[in-house]
Amino acid sequence: MSEGIVQGTVVKVKVVDIKKFGAFVKVENSGEDGFVHISKVSKNYVKNITDFLEVGKVVEGKVIGKTKDGKLEISLKDIKNDAPVKDDNFEKRLSMFLKDSDRKISEFRRSRDKKRGGKKR
Repeated sequence: MSEGIVQGTVVKVKVVDIKKFGAFVKVENSGEDGFVHISKVSKNYVKNITDFLEVGKVVEGKVIGKTKDGKLEISLKDIKNDAPVKDDNFEKRLSMFLKDSDRKISEFRRSRDKKRGGKKR
């Protein structure tokens, strides 16, 4: 780590570039380069990093280490209090799908057994 910034320090960083795999940032006070990997943006699943960050945005992050090329590794999710999102709609759709599947399987078996002339097991 550099003299002023140690692991575990919370710093303000400005997003300077965004790639599919993460964001390149610059520490506000020291001007040091940093990197936020897409897996360190949020506790929730991040499909597209631009849903969370944009170039020029200033955010707080926690220094978690250094990359091989000397950039600070920054984590945004270690200081955020975003609880995992529970998709109740998904739960309802899954439940309806399972009930519908059971009904269709039962109807298919009845139809098949009727064609055979009764149950033969």
